[in-house]
Amino acid sequence: MLSLAGFAMIALFLALIMTGRLSALVALALIPVGFGLFIDPAGLGDMMRDGLVKLAPTGAMLMFGILFFSIMTDAGLFDPLISRVLRLAKGDPLKILVGTAVIGTGVALDGDGATTYVICVTALLPIYKAIGLRPQYMATLLLMSIGIMNILPWGGPTARAASAMHVDVSDVFVPMIPAMAVGFGYLLMVATVFGLRERRRVGVLSPDQEAALEHDMEEAPACRRPKLMPFNVALTGALLVGLITGILPLPILFILATALALAVNYPSLAEQRERLEAHSYNVVSVVGLIFAAAIFTGVLSGTGMDDAMSQSLLSIMPDSLGPYMAPATALFSAAATYAVTNDAFYFGMLPILASTAEVYGISGVEMARASLIGQPIHLLSPLVASTYLLVNLVGVEYGDNQRASILWVAGLVLAMLVGALAFGVIPLAGATA
Repeated sequence: MLSLAGFAMIALFLALIMTGRLSALVALALIPVGFGLFIDPAGLGDMMRDGLVKLAPTGAMLMFGILFFSIMTDAGLFDPLISRVLRLAKGDPLKILVGTAVIGTGVALDGDGATTYVICVTALLPIYKAIGLRPQYMATLLLMSIGIMNILPWGGPTARAASAMHVDVSDVFVPMIPAMAVGFGYLLMVATVFGLRERRRVGVLSPDQEAALEHDMEEAPACRRPKLMPFNVALTGALLVGLITGILPLPILFILATALALAVNYPSLAEQRERLEAHSYNVVSVVGLIFAAAIFTGVLSGTGMDDAMSQSLLSIMPDSLGPYMAPATALFSAAATYAVTNDAFYFGMLPILASTAEVYGISGVEMARASLIGQPIHLLSPLVASTYLLVNLVGVEYGDNQRASILWVAGLVLAMLVGALAFGVIPLAGATA
C-alpha cells in the first residue's frame, strides 16, 4: 500500500509538471499533502516540519550561493573567462558546446552540483544568449558533468557505498576512473552533437560579427569593479578551498563570503540594496522550490513510503540475475535512486543486493562500484535539490528539462557501464555463472 502510494505520488508529480498542468513549486507542495492526509493525517505537520529542517541548510547554501556568484558576476569576476571563451570559440557553436562540457567537468571537481551550476551558468549564459544558443543544451551537459564527477570520493555517493560495504573509499573510487573516462568521452560526443545542431541552426559568426559581439559584451555597466579583481579572485579562491576542505559548513561559508563581497565591492547601503534587489527573483524562486521540495521529501520519508518503495524495488529483481548481479545493480541503481534517496538506496538496499552477489563470488567492493554507475539518472530525480537550481538559472522549465535530458543521461549510464565492464571495474558475471 505505502509502496504504491509512493510510486503514485512521484508519477503524479512528473505527469503534472511535464504536461504543464502545474508548476514544480505548486506540485511539490500540494501533491504530498494530499497523499499525507490520506495515509497519516495526524503526523502530517511533523513530517513537513522535519523535511523543512533537513533541507534548511541546503536552502541557505543555495540562497547565498546564488547571491555570491551573482555579485561576483556584477563585479566582473567572470569577464576575462567570457572573453577568453569567445576568442577561443571564434563564434563557433560547436566549440562553445564542447567547451561547456570541458568547463563543467573541470569546475565539478569540487563534487558539488549546486556550486558547479552557479559558476558555469553565471560565466557561460551571457555567451549563449549573445549568440542565440539553446540554454537547454547547457543544462543537459552540466547535468552529465556532475553525473560523472559526483563519483569523486568527496561527492557523497562513493562514501555512502564504501560505508555500506565496509570497504575503503579508495578501493571503490580508483578503479572507477576508467569508467568515468569513458563517460567523459560520451559527454564530449553529446556536446559535439549539440554543437553541430546549433552550428546548422545559427551558423558560425563572421569575424565582424564576432568583433561586434565582443565589443558589446565588454561594455562595462556601472556595477563593474575591475580595480577589485584581485580581491574578488582571492575571495572566490578562498571560498572554493573552504568548500573542498570543509573548514566550515557550506551555508556558513557562503553567508560569510556574500557579506564580504557586498561590503567590499558595494560599500554603500544603496548599492547593496540595488544588488540584492537585482537578484531577488532568482533567489526567491530557487529557495521557494527547495522548501517546497522539503515537504515532498518529508512526507515521502515520514509516512514510510520511501522504505516501502525500496523493498518493492528489491522484490522485482529476479533470482536469475544472481550471477549477473554487478551489471544488474548498475542499471537498477539508476531506477532506484531516481525513486528513493541515496541514503535509502546505499544503506537500505545495497547491502541486500551485495549479500546475494556474494553467493556468486562478487565482492562487496565490486558491488559498491556497480552501485555508483546509475548516479547520473539520480540527478534528474525530483528529490535532488540542485537540479531545481540549474533549471532556474538557465531559464528552462523543470518538466522540459526532464524530457530533453533523460535519454542523453541514460546513454551516459550505459556508456559508463560498458566502460566498467570493458576495463574489469565490475565483473559481467559471477564465478559460478
